[in-house]
Amino acid sequence: MPTTGLAWKYGDNINTDVLFPGKYTYTAQGRAEIASHALEDLDPTFVKGVRPGDVIVGGSNFGCGSSREQAASCLVYNGVAAVIAESIGRIFYRNAINFGLLVITCPEAARAIQAGDEVTVDLARHRIITPSGEFTFPPFSASVGQILQAGGLVEYVKAKLQETA
Repeated sequence: MPTTGLAWKYGDNINTDVLFPGKYTYTAQGRAEIASHALEDLDPTFVKGVRPGDVIVGGSNFGCGSSREQAASCLVYNGVAAVIAESIGRIFYRNAINFGLLVITCPEAARAIQAGDEVTVDLARHRIITPSGEFTFPPFSASVGQILQAGGLVEYVKAKLQETA
């Protein structure tokens, strides 16, 4: 099912320390507290303004840096539906998939989308619909698609275990 939200646009090299400040890595506990620190050093308005279904748009090398899983989970806990970027750091990409966060590499869309644009992501049709036009992105592998559909790796494994029980 397609999801629609507003775009929050940021630039190149947005690293995991900017997505979730490292100083909270071992002290923040629980979903609400982790969510409350999302992007606080980059965009102090983000946590108060983000709505379920909103989309993060980045430039190149989005999510570079450490393997901090909170960089992905803080976005999920704030209801972010997808990240669309010109390119995505490989560790952030995997952590996002593990948390059920849709991460899409689509340079054309990332460049065209403006902050505040209404963006629809149609995973089934591999399309991003924006005021600037429609953009396609490559389909995910079957295994990644199943993990995303399950809501993340933990939920996927739980479902698989129930199937075999």
